[in-house]
Amino acid sequence: MPRALSPLPDEVPALKARISAMEQEIALLKLTIAKLQRTQFGRRAERLDGHLAQLQLALDALNERATEAAAADDTASVPPVAPRQPVRKPLPAHLPRETEEHRPEVCSCPSCGGALKRLGEDVAEHLEFVPARFRVIRTVRPKLACRRCETIVQSPAPGRPIGRGLAGEGLLAHVLVAKYCDHLPLYRQSDMYARDGVELARATLADWVGESAHLLAPLVQAIRRHVLGAEKLHADDTLVPMLAPGQGKTQTARLWTYVRDDRPSASVTPPAVWFAFSENRRGEHPQAHLKHFQGVLQADGYAGFDRLYQDGAIQEAACWAHVRRKFYDIAQAQASPLAAEALARIGALYAIEADIRGAPPERRRAVRRERGQPLLAQLHAWLEATLTQLSQKSALAEAIRYALVRWVALARYAKDGRIEIDNNTAERALRAVALGRKNYLFVGSRAGGERAAAMYSLIGSARLNGLDPEAYLRHVLGRIGEHPINRIDELLPWRVAAALQPPWREAA
Repeated sequence: MPRALSPLPDEVPALKARISAMEQEIALLKLTIAKLQRTQFGRRAERLDGHLAQLQLALDALNERATEAAAADDTASVPPVAPRQPVRKPLPAHLPRETEEHRPEVCSCPSCGGALKRLGEDVAEHLEFVPARFRVIRTVRPKLACRRCETIVQSPAPGRPIGRGLAGEGLLAHVLVAKYCDHLPLYRQSDMYARDGVELARATLADWVGESAHLLAPLVQAIRRHVLGAEKLHADDTLVPMLAPGQGKTQTARLWTYVRDDRPSASVTPPAVWFAFSENRRGEHPQAHLKHFQGVLQADGYAGFDRLYQDGAIQEAACWAHVRRKFYDIAQAQASPLAAEALARIGALYAIEADIRGAPPERRRAVRRERGQPLLAQLHAWLEATLTQLSQKSALAEAIRYALVRWVALARYAKDGRIEIDNNTAERALRAVALGRKNYLFVGSRAGGERAAAMYSLIGSARLNGLDPEAYLRHVLGRIGEHPINRIDELLPWRVAAALQPPWREAA
Protein backbone atom coordinates (compact mmCIF):
# COMPACT_ATOMS: atom_id res chain seq x y z
CA MET A 1 0.00 0.00 0.00
CA PRO A 2 1.47 3.41 -0.91
CA ARG A 3 2.36 5.58 2.03
CA ALA A 4 0.09 8.52 2.84
CA LEU A 5 1.47 11.88 1.77
CA SER A 6 1.76 14.61 4.36
CA PRO A 7 -0.23 17.80 3.64
CA LEU A 8 1.53 20.34 1.46
CA PRO A 9 2.61 23.52 3.24
CA ASP A 10 0.93 26.80 2.44
CA GLU A 11 4.10 28.92 2.56
CA VAL A 12 5.88 29.30 -0.79
CA PRO A 13 9.46 28.79 0.55
CA ALA A 14 8.42 25.62 2.37
CA LEU A 15 6.57 24.40 -0.71
CA LYS A 16 9.64 25.00 -2.89
CA ALA A 17 11.79 23.12 -0.40
CA ARG A 18 9.35 20.20 -0.45
CA ILE A 19 9.34 20.12 -4.26
CA SER A 20 13.13 20.29 -4.37
CA ALA A 21 13.41 17.38 -1.93
CA MET A 22 10.93 15.34 -3.96
CA GLU A 23 12.83 16.06 -7.19
CA GLN A 24 16.05 14.87 -5.56
CA GLU A 25 14.35 11.70 -4.34
CA ILE A 26 12.91 11.03 -7.80
CA ALA A 27 16.32 11.53 -9.40
CA LEU A 28 17.88 9.13 -6.89
CA LEU A 29 15.19 6.52 -7.53
CA LYS A 30 15.66 6.84 -11.29
CA LEU A 31 19.40 6.38 -10.86
CA THR A 32 18.86 3.29 -8.70
CA ILE A 33 16.47 1.81 -11.27
CA ALA A 34 18.95 2.49 -14.08
CA LYS A 35 21.73 0.75 -12.16
CA LEU A 36 19.56 -2.29 -11.49
CA GLN A 37 18.45 -2.46 -15.13
CA ARG A 38 22.03 -2.23 -16.34
CA THR A 39 23.06 -4.97 -13.92
CA GLN A 40 20.28 -7.32 -15.02
CA PHE A 41 19.94 -6.58 -18.70
CA GLY A 42 23.43 -5.44 -19.66
CA ARG A 43 24.89 -2.19 -20.84
CA ARG A 44 23.04 -0.02 -23.32
CA ALA A 45 25.75 -0.75 -25.90
CA GLU A 46 25.13 -4.49 -25.56
CA ARG A 47 21.38 -4.03 -26.03
CA LEU A 48 22.05 -1.75 -28.99
CA ASP A 49 24.23 -4.44 -30.57
CA GLY A 50 21.34 -6.88 -30.28
CA HIS A 51 18.95 -4.35 -31.78
CA LEU A 52 21.29 -3.75 -34.71
CA ALA A 53 21.54 -7.48 -35.25
CA GLN A 54 17.74 -7.70 -35.48
CA LEU A 55 17.72 -4.82 -37.95
CA GLN A 56 20.34 -6.58 -40.06
CA LEU A 57 18.22 -9.74 -40.10
CA ALA A 58 15.23 -7.71 -41.20
CA LEU A 59 17.30 -6.08 -43.96
CA ASP A 60 18.54 -9.46 -45.15
CA ALA A 61 14.94 -10.70 -45.31
CA LEU A 62 13.94 -7.66 -47.38
CA ASN A 63 16.86 -8.26 -49.74
CA GLU A 64 15.85 -11.89 -50.18
CA ARG A 65 12.28 -10.91 -51.02
CA ALA A 66 13.56 -8.28 -53.46
CA THR A 67 15.76 -10.87 -55.17
CA GLU A 68 12.85 -13.29 -55.50
CA ALA A 69 10.66 -10.55 -56.96
CA ALA A 70 13.33 -9.61 -59.49
CA ALA A 71 13.73 -13.21 -60.57
CA ALA A 72 9.98 -13.48 -61.13
CA ASP A 73 9.86 -10.29 -63.18
CA ASP A 74 12.67 -9.89 -65.74
CA THR A 75 11.46 -6.40 -66.50
CA ALA A 76 12.05 -5.12 -62.99
CA SER A 77 13.63 -1.72 -63.36
CA VAL A 78 15.07 -1.41 -59.85
CA PRO A 79 17.75 -3.97 -59.06
CA PRO A 80 17.62 -5.49 -55.56
CA VAL A 81 20.17 -4.55 -52.99
CA ALA A 82 22.68 -7.39 -52.88
CA PRO A 83 23.05 -8.90 -49.41
CA ARG A 84 26.42 -8.38 -47.83
CA GLN A 85 28.56 -11.49 -48.01
CA PRO A 86 30.57 -12.27 -44.88
CA VAL A 87 34.32 -12.46 -45.26
CA ARG A 88 35.37 -16.02 -44.54
CA LYS A 89 38.71 -16.41 -42.83
CA PRO A 90 40.92 -19.34 -43.88
CA LEU A 91 40.90 -22.30 -41.55
CA PRO A 92 43.88 -22.38 -39.14
CA ALA A 93 46.99 -23.79 -40.79
CA HIS A 94 48.06 -25.73 -37.69
CA LEU A 95 45.05 -28.06 -37.74
CA PRO A 96 45.65 -31.56 -39.13
CA ARG A 97 44.24 -32.17 -42.61
CA GLU A 98 42.56 -35.30 -43.97
CA THR A 99 42.11 -35.51 -47.71
CA GLU A 100 39.02 -37.10 -49.23
CA GLU A 101 39.31 -37.47 -53.02
CA HIS A 102 36.08 -37.87 -54.97
CA ARG A 103 36.89 -39.30 -58.41
CA PRO A 104 34.32 -39.52 -61.22
CA GLU A 105 32.51 -42.84 -61.38
CA VAL A 106 33.28 -43.23 -65.10
CA CYS A 107 36.73 -44.29 -66.31
CA SER A 108 36.35 -43.13 -69.91
CA CYS A 109 34.81 -40.18 -71.71
CA PRO A 110 31.01 -40.43 -71.56
CA SER A 111 30.80 -38.70 -74.98
CA CYS A 112 33.28 -40.62 -77.15
CA GLY A 113 34.71 -43.34 -74.92
CA GLY A 114 38.24 -41.90 -75.05
CA ALA A 115 40.79 -42.10 -72.22
CA LEU A 116 40.59 -39.42 -69.49
CA LYS A 117 43.60 -37.41 -68.29
CA ARG A 118 43.92 -35.22 -65.21
CA LEU A 119 43.23 -31.60 -66.06
CA GLY A 120 43.30 -30.05 -62.59
CA GLU A 121 41.28 -30.14 -59.42
CA ASP A 122 38.95 -28.10 -57.26
CA VAL A 123 39.77 -28.06 -53.54
CA ALA A 124 37.43 -27.01 -50.75
CA GLU A 125 37.85 -27.27 -46.98
CA HIS A 126 35.34 -27.56 -44.16
CA LEU A 127 35.85 -27.77 -40.42
CA GLU A 128 34.98 -30.94 -38.52
CA PHE A 129 35.00 -31.82 -34.83
CA VAL A 130 36.15 -35.13 -33.35
CA PRO A 131 34.57 -35.58 -29.89
CA ALA A 132 36.86 -36.23 -26.94
CA ARG A 133 36.86 -39.87 -25.87
CA PHE A 134 37.59 -41.77 -22.70
CA ARG A 135 40.21 -44.46 -22.79
CA VAL A 136 41.52 -46.97 -20.28
CA ILE A 137 45.26 -47.20 -19.72
CA ARG A 138 46.33 -50.72 -18.71
CA THR A 139 49.54 -50.72 -16.71
CA VAL A 140 51.27 -54.08 -17.11
CA ARG A 141 54.34 -54.89 -14.99
CA PRO A 142 55.81 -58.28 -15.88
CA LYS A 143 57.46 -60.26 -13.08
CA LEU A 144 60.78 -61.81 -13.97
CA ALA A 145 62.40 -64.53 -11.87
CA CYS A 146 66.01 -65.66 -11.79
CA ARG A 147 66.30 -69.34 -12.68
CA ARG A 148 69.38 -69.72 -10.49
CA CYS A 149 68.43 -67.96 -7.21
CA GLU A 150 64.70 -67.32 -7.79
CA THR A 151 65.08 -63.56 -7.26
CA ILE A 152 62.02 -61.76 -8.58
CA VAL A 153 62.50 -58.55 -10.56
CA GLN A 154 59.64 -56.18 -11.36
CA SER A 155 59.40 -52.54 -12.38
CA PRO A 156 57.98 -50.32 -9.60
CA ALA A 157 54.42 -49.16 -10.07
CA PRO A 158 54.24 -45.72 -11.71
CA GLY A 159 52.89 -42.96 -9.50
CA ARG A 160 49.35 -41.68 -9.83
CA PRO A 161 48.03 -38.27 -8.84
CA ILE A 162 45.58 -39.92 -6.44
CA GLY A 163 46.93 -43.07 -4.83
CA ARG A 164 45.00 -46.14 -5.99
CA GLY A 165 42.55 -43.82 -7.73
CA LEU A 166 40.94 -44.49 -11.09
CA ALA A 167 41.56 -41.04 -12.57
CA GLY A 168 44.67 -40.13 -14.50
CA GLU A 169 46.12 -36.64 -14.57
CA GLY A 170 44.38 -35.83 -17.86
CA LEU A 171 40.92 -36.66 -16.52
CA LEU A 172 41.55 -34.80 -13.25
CA ALA A 173 42.72 -31.72 -15.15
CA HIS A 174 39.64 -31.90 -17.37
CA VAL A 175 37.25 -32.09 -14.39
CA LEU A 176 38.98 -29.17 -12.64
CA VAL A 177 39.03 -26.92 -15.69
CA ALA A 178 35.45 -27.79 -16.60
CA LYS A 179 34.33 -26.75 -13.10
CA TYR A 180 36.48 -23.70 -12.39
CA CYS A 181 37.26 -22.38 -15.88
CA ASP A 182 34.28 -23.47 -18.00
CA HIS A 183 31.85 -23.17 -15.06
CA LEU A 184 30.26 -26.64 -15.34
CA PRO A 185 29.05 -27.93 -11.96
CA LEU A 186 29.99 -31.49 -11.10
CA TYR A 187 26.46 -32.84 -11.50
CA ARG A 188 26.39 -31.58 -15.09
CA GLN A 189 29.75 -33.16 -15.77
CA SER A 190 28.45 -36.43 -14.35
CA ASP A 191 25.52 -36.32 -16.78
CA MET A 192 27.84 -35.56 -19.71
CA TYR A 193 30.14 -38.48 -18.91
CA ALA A 194 27.14 -40.79 -18.58
CA ARG A 195 26.28 -40.07 -22.22
CA ASP A 196 29.60 -41.71 -23.10
CA GLY A 197 28.71 -44.73 -21.03
CA VAL A 198 31.03 -43.83 -18.13
CA GLU A 199 29.30 -43.66 -14.74
CA LEU A 200 31.09 -41.12 -12.54
CA ALA A 201 28.97 -40.09 -9.57
CA ARG A 202 29.03 -36.50 -8.43
CA ALA A 203 30.43 -37.62 -5.06
CA THR A 204 33.32 -39.32 -6.84
CA LEU A 205 34.09 -36.18 -8.83
CA ALA A 206 33.93 -34.11 -5.64
CA ASP A 207 36.44 -36.44 -3.97
CA TRP A 208 38.77 -36.04 -6.96
CA VAL A 209 38.52 -32.26 -6.74
CA GLY A 210 39.37 -32.35 -3.03
CA GLU A 211 42.30 -34.74 -3.49
CA SER A 212 43.66 -32.66 -6.37
CA ALA A 213 43.43 -29.45 -4.35
CA HIS A 214 45.32 -31.11 -1.49
CA LEU A 215 48.00 -32.35 -3.89
CA LEU A 216 48.39 -28.93 -5.51
CA ALA A 217 48.42 -26.94 -2.24
CA PRO A 218 52.24 -26.46 -2.18
CA LEU A 219 52.08 -25.01 -5.70
CA VAL A 220 49.33 -22.59 -4.65
CA GLN A 221 51.51 -21.44 -1.75
CA ALA A 222 54.37 -20.87 -4.19
CA ILE A 223 52.10 -18.64 -6.28
CA ARG A 224 51.07 -16.80 -3.10
CA ARG A 225 54.72 -16.11 -2.21
CA HIS A 226 55.41 -14.83 -5.71
CA VAL A 227 52.35 -12.56 -5.76
CA LEU A 228 52.89 -11.06 -2.30
CA GLY A 229 56.56 -10.49 -3.05
CA ALA A 230 55.63 -7.71 -5.48
CA GLU A 231 56.15 -3.99 -4.96
CA LYS A 232 52.66 -3.26 -6.33
CA LEU A 233 49.48 -5.29 -6.05
CA HIS A 234 45.94 -5.09 -7.37
CA ALA A 235 43.30 -6.24 -4.88
CA ASP A 236 39.56 -6.78 -4.98
CA ASP A 237 36.90 -9.12 -3.63
CA THR A 238 33.55 -10.57 -4.60
CA LEU A 239 30.76 -12.37 -2.83
CA VAL A 240 30.36 -16.14 -2.94
CA PRO A 241 27.26 -17.66 -1.35
CA MET A 242 28.17 -20.50 1.02
CA LEU A 243 25.77 -23.11 2.31
CA ALA A 244 25.12 -22.59 6.02
CA PRO A 245 25.22 -26.01 7.74
CA GLY A 246 21.93 -27.04 9.33
CA GLN A 247 20.13 -23.85 8.28
CA GLY A 248 19.01 -24.76 4.77
CA LYS A 249 20.14 -21.39 3.41
CA THR A 250 23.29 -19.63 2.31
CA GLN A 251 25.49 -17.03 3.94
CA THR A 252 27.58 -14.45 2.12
CA ALA A 253 31.24 -15.46 1.97
CA ARG A 254 33.99 -13.73 0.00
CA LEU A 255 36.75 -14.52 -2.45
CA TRP A 256 39.67 -12.08 -2.34
CA THR A 257 41.99 -11.66 -5.28
CA TYR A 258 45.53 -10.26 -5.35
CA VAL A 259 47.17 -9.79 -8.74
CA ARG A 260 50.78 -9.15 -9.61
CA ASP A 261 50.99 -7.93 -13.18
CA ASP A 262 53.43 -5.20 -14.19
CA ARG A 263 53.48 -5.93 -17.91
CA PRO A 264 51.79 -2.59 -18.72
CA SER A 265 54.92 -0.90 -17.38
CA ALA A 266 57.27 -3.10 -19.46
CA SER A 267 58.19 -5.46 -16.60
CA VAL A 268 59.37 -8.97 -17.51
CA THR A 269 58.42 -10.37 -14.09
CA PRO A 270 55.83 -13.14 -14.63
CA PRO A 271 52.26 -12.17 -13.76
CA ALA A 272 50.24 -14.26 -11.30
CA VAL A 273 47.07 -14.13 -9.24
CA TRP A 274 46.36 -15.50 -5.77
CA PHE A 275 42.86 -16.00 -4.37
CA ALA A 276 41.87 -16.35 -0.73
CA PHE A 277 38.54 -17.39 0.79
CA SER A 278 36.81 -16.06 3.90
CA GLU A 279 33.39 -16.58 5.43
CA ASN A 280 32.71 -12.84 5.72
CA ARG A 281 34.01 -9.46 4.52
CA ARG A 282 35.60 -8.18 7.71
CA GLY A 283 38.74 -6.12 7.27
CA GLU A 284 40.77 -8.58 9.32
CA HIS A 285 41.05 -10.83 6.28
CA PRO A 286 42.95 -8.51 3.88
CA GLN A 287 44.93 -7.30 6.88
CA ALA A 288 46.04 -10.89 7.51
CA HIS A 289 46.65 -11.59 3.82
CA LEU A 290 48.89 -8.52 3.43
CA LYS A 291 50.50 -8.61 6.87
CA HIS A 292 54.03 -8.70 5.44
CA PHE A 293 53.39 -6.83 2.19
CA GLN A 294 55.10 -3.49 1.57
CA GLY A 295 54.51 -1.34 -1.47
CA VAL A 296 51.57 0.05 -3.46
CA LEU A 297 48.11 -1.48 -3.12
CA GLN A 298 45.67 -0.57 -5.89
CA ALA A 299 42.10 -1.22 -4.76
CA ASP A 300 38.64 0.25 -4.44
CA GLY A 301 37.42 2.34 -1.53
CA TYR A 302 36.58 -0.60 0.76
CA ALA A 303 37.04 0.53 4.36
CA GLY A 304 38.59 -2.79 5.35
CA PHE A 305 41.78 -1.75 3.56
CA ASP A 306 42.13 1.49 5.53
CA ARG A 307 44.16 0.07 8.42
CA LEU A 308 46.73 -1.20 5.93
CA TYR A 309 47.65 2.37 5.00
CA GLN A 310 48.09 3.74 8.52
CA ASP A 311 51.80 3.07 9.13
CA GLY A 312 52.92 4.06 5.61
CA ALA A 313 54.33 0.64 4.70
CA ILE A 314 51.53 0.28 2.16
CA GLN A 315 50.54 3.18 -0.10
CA GLU A 316 47.02 3.42 -1.42
CA ALA A 317 46.36 3.82 -5.14
CA ALA A 318 42.68 4.31 -5.93
CA CYS A 319 40.73 3.33 -9.03
CA TRP A 320 39.57 5.84 -11.62
CA ALA A 321 37.25 3.23 -13.17
CA HIS A 322 35.13 3.32 -10.02
CA VAL A 323 34.94 7.11 -10.22
CA ARG A 324 34.05 7.03 -13.91
CA ARG A 325 31.36 4.39 -13.31
CA LYS A 326 29.49 6.65 -10.91
CA PHE A 327 29.36 9.51 -13.40
CA TYR A 328 28.42 7.09 -16.18
CA ASP A 329 25.39 5.82 -14.25
CA ILE A 330 24.20 9.40 -13.68
CA ALA A 331 24.76 10.37 -17.31
CA GLN A 332 22.75 7.36 -18.50
CA ALA A 333 19.90 7.80 -16.00
CA GLN A 334 19.55 11.58 -16.00
CA ALA A 335 21.24 12.80 -19.20
CA SER A 336 23.22 15.15 -16.98
CA PRO A 337 25.54 17.50 -18.93
CA LEU A 338 27.72 17.86 -15.83
CA ALA A 339 28.15 14.10 -15.58
CA ALA A 340 28.93 14.00 -19.30
CA GLU A 341 31.61 16.65 -18.84
CA ALA A 342 33.14 14.68 -15.97
CA LEU A 343 33.27 11.62 -18.22
CA ALA A 344 34.96 13.62 -20.97
CA ARG A 345 37.60 14.93 -18.57
CA ILE A 346 38.28 11.45 -17.20
CA GLY A 347 38.36 10.10 -20.75
CA ALA A 348 41.20 12.51 -21.56
CA LEU A 349 43.23 10.92 -18.75
CA TYR A 350 42.58 7.46 -20.18
CA ALA A 351 43.64 8.62 -23.65
CA ILE A 352 47.07 9.43 -22.23
CA GLU A 353 47.29 5.97 -20.68
CA ALA A 354 46.51 4.34 -24.02
CA ASP A 355 49.54 6.09 -25.53
CA ILE A 356 52.00 4.87 -22.88
CA ARG A 357 50.72 1.38 -22.15
CA GLY A 358 53.69 -0.99 -22.25
CA ALA A 359 56.28 1.77 -21.83
CA PRO A 360 58.89 1.68 -19.02
CA PRO A 361 57.99 3.38 -15.72
CA GLU A 362 60.31 6.34 -16.36
CA ARG A 363 58.63 7.09 -19.69
CA ARG A 364 55.16 6.74 -18.21
CA ARG A 365 56.00 9.05 -15.32
CA ALA A 366 57.44 11.69 -17.65
CA VAL A 367 54.41 11.68 -19.96
CA ARG A 368 52.01 11.81 -17.03
CA ARG A 369 53.90 14.73 -15.53
CA GLU A 370 53.76 16.64 -18.80
CA ARG A 371 50.25 15.80 -19.99
CA GLY A 372 48.35 14.17 -17.15
CA GLN A 373 49.06 16.28 -14.09
CA PRO A 374 47.74 19.53 -15.66
CA LEU A 375 44.51 17.73 -16.56
CA LEU A 376 44.24 16.33 -13.06
CA ALA A 377 44.66 19.80 -11.54
CA GLN A 378 41.97 21.19 -13.85
CA LEU A 379 39.63 18.31 -13.04
CA HIS A 380 40.12 18.76 -9.31
CA ALA A 381 39.30 22.47 -9.56
CA TRP A 382 36.27 21.77 -11.73
CA LEU A 383 34.93 19.16 -9.28
CA GLU A 384 35.29 21.50 -6.33
CA ALA A 385 33.61 24.37 -8.18
CA THR A 386 30.79 22.16 -9.47
CA LEU A 387 30.11 20.74 -6.02
CA THR A 388 29.24 24.20 -4.69
CA GLN A 389 26.51 24.56 -7.31
CA LEU A 390 24.71 21.30 -6.49
CA SER A 391 22.34 20.08 -3.85
CA GLN A 392 24.49 18.14 -1.42
CA LYS A 393 21.94 15.32 -1.42
CA SER A 394 22.06 14.76 -5.18
CA ALA A 395 23.66 11.71 -6.77
CA LEU A 396 26.05 13.93 -8.72
CA ALA A 397 27.26 15.59 -5.53
CA GLU A 398 27.81 12.15 -4.03
CA ALA A 399 29.87 11.07 -7.05
CA ILE A 400 32.00 14.22 -6.82
CA ARG A 401 32.59 13.75 -3.09
CA TYR A 402 33.60 10.15 -3.76
CA ALA A 403 36.38 11.42 -6.03
CA LEU A 404 37.50 14.35 -3.86
CA VAL A 405 37.74 12.30 -0.66
CA ARG A 406 40.08 9.86 -2.44
CA TRP A 407 41.94 12.46 -4.49
CA VAL A 408 45.44 11.83 -3.10
CA ALA A 409 45.10 8.10 -3.82
CA LEU A 410 43.53 8.76 -7.22
CA ALA A 411 46.33 11.11 -8.29
CA ARG A 412 49.16 8.89 -7.02
CA TYR A 413 49.46 7.05 -10.34
CA ALA A 414 50.54 10.27 -12.09
CA LYS A 415 53.76 10.40 -10.03
CA ASP A 416 54.68 6.70 -10.19
CA GLY A 417 55.13 4.97 -13.54
CA ARG A 418 54.53 1.54 -12.02
CA ILE A 419 50.95 2.31 -10.97
CA GLU A 420 47.93 1.90 -13.25
CA ILE A 421 45.14 4.41 -13.62
CA ASP A 422 42.56 1.89 -12.43
CA ASN A 423 42.09 -1.47 -10.76
CA ASN A 424 40.71 -3.29 -13.80
CA THR A 425 43.51 -5.85 -13.50
CA ALA A 426 41.90 -7.22 -10.34
CA GLU A 427 38.38 -6.93 -11.72
CA ARG A 428 39.37 -9.04 -14.74
CA ALA A 429 40.68 -11.72 -12.39
CA LEU A 430 37.27 -11.89 -10.70
CA ARG A 431 35.28 -12.40 -13.88
CA ALA A 432 35.73 -16.16 -13.74
CA VAL A 433 34.25 -16.17 -10.23
CA ALA A 434 31.25 -14.11 -11.33
CA LEU A 435 30.57 -16.40 -14.29
CA GLY A 436 30.96 -19.55 -12.19
CA ARG A 437 28.72 -18.20 -9.46
CA LYS A 438 25.80 -18.03 -11.91
CA ASN A 439 26.14 -21.76 -12.56
CA TYR A 440 27.11 -23.45 -9.32
CA LEU A 441 25.15 -20.87 -7.22
CA PHE A 442 27.02 -21.53 -3.94
CA VAL A 443 29.95 -23.39 -2.38
CA GLY A 444 29.04 -26.18 -0.05
CA SER A 445 31.39 -25.41 2.81
CA ARG A 446 34.47 -23.51 3.90
CA ALA A 447 36.59 -26.33 2.49
CA GLY A 448 34.79 -25.95 -0.84
CA GLY A 449 35.50 -22.22 -0.84
CA GLU A 450 39.18 -22.82 -0.14
CA ARG A 451 39.37 -25.38 -2.94
CA ALA A 452 37.78 -22.87 -5.29
CA ALA A 453 40.34 -20.23 -4.26
CA ALA A 454 43.19 -22.66 -4.93
CA MET A 455 41.91 -23.66 -8.37
CA TYR A 456 41.19 -20.07 -9.39
CA SER A 457 44.77 -19.20 -8.37
CA LEU A 458 46.30 -21.94 -10.55
CA ILE A 459 43.99 -21.47 -13.53
CA GLY A 460 44.18 -17.67 -13.40
CA SER A 461 47.98 -17.68 -13.19
CA ALA A 462 48.23 -20.13 -16.08
CA ARG A 463 46.03 -17.92 -18.25
CA LEU A 464 47.98 -14.77 -17.34
CA ASN A 465 51.09 -16.55 -18.66
CA GLY A 466 49.43 -17.58 -21.92
CA LEU A 467 48.98 -21.26 -21.04
CA ASP A 468 46.08 -23.58 -21.68
CA PRO A 469 44.89 -24.22 -18.09
CA GLU A 470 44.02 -27.84 -18.79
CA ALA A 471 47.42 -28.56 -20.32
CA TYR A 472 49.10 -26.88 -17.34
CA LEU A 473 47.15 -28.80 -14.71
CA ARG A 474 47.70 -32.07 -16.58
CA HIS A 475 51.43 -31.34 -16.60
CA VAL A 476 51.75 -30.57 -12.90
CA LEU A 477 49.34 -33.27 -11.70
CA GLY A 478 51.46 -35.85 -13.46
CA ARG A 479 54.63 -34.67 -11.70
CA ILE A 480 53.89 -32.99 -8.38
CA GLY A 481 53.36 -36.20 -6.41
CA GLU A 482 57.01 -37.19 -6.81
CA HIS A 483 58.47 -33.68 -7.14
CA PRO A 484 60.78 -32.47 -4.34
CA ILE A 485 58.93 -29.97 -2.19
CA ASN A 486 61.98 -27.70 -1.95
CA ARG A 487 61.90 -27.33 -5.76
CA ILE A 488 58.19 -26.66 -6.10
CA ASP A 489 58.89 -23.35 -7.88
CA GLU A 490 59.98 -25.40 -10.90
CA LEU A 491 56.30 -26.17 -11.54
CA LEU A 492 55.09 -22.56 -11.59
CA PRO A 493 53.34 -21.63 -14.85
CA TRP A 494 56.11 -19.43 -16.24
CA ARG A 495 58.73 -22.07 -15.42
CA VAL A 496 57.02 -24.72 -17.55
CA ALA A 497 55.60 -22.42 -20.23
CA ALA A 498 58.22 -23.36 -22.84
CA ALA A 499 57.43 -27.07 -22.49
CA LEU A 500 53.69 -26.50 -22.84
CA GLN A 501 53.62 -24.25 -25.90
CA PRO A 502 51.68 -25.99 -28.70
CA PRO A 503 53.69 -26.58 -31.89
CA TRP A 504 51.45 -24.32 -33.96
CA ARG A 505 52.15 -21.36 -31.64
CA GLU A 506 55.90 -21.95 -31.83
CA ALA A 507 55.70 -22.00 -35.61
CA ALA A 508 53.75 -18.75 -35.61
